[in-house]
Amino acid sequence: MRILGIETSCDETAASVVEDGRRMLSNVVASQISVHAKFGGVVPELASRQHIQNIIPVISKALSDAGLSLNDIDGLAVTLCPGLIGSLLIGISVAKSLAYTRNLPIVGLDHVEGHIYANFLEHEELTPPFVSLVVSGGHTNLIYVAEKRKYEKLGQTLDDAAGEAYDKVAKLLNLGYPGGPIIDKMSKEGNPEAISFPRPMLNDPSLNFSFSGLKTSVLNYVMKQKEAGNPINPVNIAASFQAAVVDVLVEKTLKAAELKNVKVITLAGGVAANSQLRKRFTQRCQELGYSLYYPSIILCTDNAAMIAALGYELLSKGDCKLSLDMDVNKKGFAKEI
Repeated sequence: MRILGIETSCDETAASVVEDGRRMLSNVVASQISVHAKFGGVVPELASRQHIQNIIPVISKALSDAGLSLNDIDGLAVTLCPGLIGSLLIGISVAKSLAYTRNLPIVGLDHVEGHIYANFLEHEELTPPFVSLVVSGGHTNLIYVAEKRKYEKLGQTLDDAAGEAYDKVAKLLNLGYPGGPIIDKMSKEGNPEAISFPRPMLNDPSLNFSFSGLKTSVLNYVMKQKEAGNPINPVNIAASFQAAVVDVLVEKTLKAAELKNVKVITLAGGVAANSQLRKRFTQRCQELGYSLYYPSIILCTDNAAMIAALGYELLSKGDCKLSLDMDVNKKGFAKEI
């Protein structure tokens, strides 16, 4: 069964063809980084306009790369929620149009659940139960996956997502956008112990996160250094900031795994591409005897392969089709996570 996945939840226009939920025949992503870089973040209206320009060429390339036409597609899967409303509408409208004109089954999916499924796409041996850390520019969630499509949200960010904090700190230091890859690269040259930034909610009994205070701590540090006439060392600031974020993400996730009595942890989302996060998780999981899974870099960031893989899970059973009147940011058959 070949599923065409479409993803437009934020600023990436993506399409992918996945066969039988495992075999990725194509995976095309059109980035908008150059459009939003000068603003230091995603501008929703600009993102929507770029999706309009990109979506048909992206879908055409996904089909071409797979060596297929729409006649070879058995179903459609599209991101329904959460995300920027204008961006989501573009993908959903095009997916519904294709479903109507080709008489294809269609399902709308949760973007966060898609990220969880990126690991199923690449790791055939992975089976629930496990704890998944979904961490990106818009999300920081700890989710217990009891079985496929059965979830329990254990914790979430109470303010900024981890990736959002990266972008804001990078903007503060005039490093560029997106902040995550830039800070990750700079951190390799810095001293992570140079500055003692706080580890927000690390010892809090809940499994929630908070990163706005850490971002403010970086701002206060920079302002005090400038007021004192001291030089600013962005490399050490980046390394120390990243160390604080990684410590919190890793230890909170391990705490969740212990709480749920599971020995398997997965990472997902854009920040899961962070080299220090992967390194620290690997070290701690080896120390404690946990199995760790994370996707390849291209499947960490927003992509449609994860949506197509999840779509297969529903459409292959034939009992989770959504009607063409499905609306943006409505849960539909997407699970509450």
